[in-house]
Amino acid sequence: MIVLLCVNVFAGTFSIGGFAPLLPEIGRTLRLSDFELGVLAGTFGFARMVADLPVGLFVRRHLRPALIIGPVILIAGILCLTTGGSFGVLMLGRALMGLGHSLGMVAGLTAVLHVHAGGRLGAALNAIEFSGMLGLLGGVTVVGWLPRAVAWNGAFLVACSPVLLVLATLPQLLAALREMHTVSALKGVVATSTSTASNRSWLVPLVFVTGAAVSCAYSTVEQFLIPLRGSRHFGLDRGGIAHLLQIGQICDIVALLPVGVLADRRGASRVLAAVTVTMAAGIVLIAFGSLTLVAGGCVLVGLAMAGWMLPLSVLRTVTAPEHVAVRTALYRVGVDGGLFLGPSLSGLVGAWSPGLIPGLLAGVLLAVGLMMAAASARSRNVLG
Repeated sequence: MIVLLCVNVFAGTFSIGGFAPLLPEIGRTLRLSDFELGVLAGTFGFARMVADLPVGLFVRRHLRPALIIGPVILIAGILCLTTGGSFGVLMLGRALMGLGHSLGMVAGLTAVLHVHAGGRLGAALNAIEFSGMLGLLGGVTVVGWLPRAVAWNGAFLVACSPVLLVLATLPQLLAALREMHTVSALKGVVATSTSTASNRSWLVPLVFVTGAAVSCAYSTVEQFLIPLRGSRHFGLDRGGIAHLLQIGQICDIVALLPVGVLADRRGASRVLAAVTVTMAAGIVLIAFGSLTLVAGGCVLVGLAMAGWMLPLSVLRTVTAPEHVAVRTALYRVGVDGGLFLGPSLSGLVGAWSPGLIPGLLAGVLLAVGLMMAAASARSRNVLG
């Protein structure tokens, strides 16, 4: 089942990776302002943020239907976006894509948490994240390889075509889910220690803030700063922008499994503190540096994104089993809210103060990293 979920995530995230390099072309073709570009990029995260709690309640009782409906809505959003119509139609397409991704991701994570409630949870989550990053890299790569003569909507449609693989493997996934659910029900699952969870419950709000801050920084970098700075400041075409994005994605993929192993050995909260500080340094280089420094910032952001799942791992360790579903849904609201706010706020204030949002995010990430390091030290003292 985990393998099939990885295929699902891999094929579904091509659409996320393929959008960012095309953002400048969309703006030029449709004559959109920076604010409109920021809103268009952020609509995806906003739709996910709004949908997370309702989707969580729906998935709680209807896991299998969610896995079916998700890719259908995603495909509808892709087709809507590629019509190249009015700004409202483009926003509708992005919103449908966000809703489809929310259904697929929440349902997939719920399935993983149901099956792997014990020691293999970290490996399963890393596998899902690894597949998603491969999909992002695939979408960026396809767009970068296509000739410039191909219009932006045609290039995006080609980049999103692997989503059909989700529909092709859906019957096998549903059958595997049914089989694994039966086995889990017969064997039972290993519950998280409630005493450990209660002893470290003060970490929960810090985890929420960390996840939202990392998400906001990531969306600002990938959906706004790199595409627009690359195009306007350095004269890069879609291929050049794709290459910058690929740097971070490749670093993420290379570091993902080692970071997971390091988190298992040294503690997820301790590694997460280093991740946030690294993200802060990366966003500063991308926002204010030369092209060479921007490339270095992409490396740092990619390394930081290898810890994308660490807040969820920390949250699971400090949450009693009966609260896992609610806290996970609330965490996803913060993360997807960050995906929306990053590019939206950058587009809103970028015209008169382009460095404000990146500088503010870098400061928040640095502060959160220091607090997480202190919380990790306090946690070790308490448990010791």
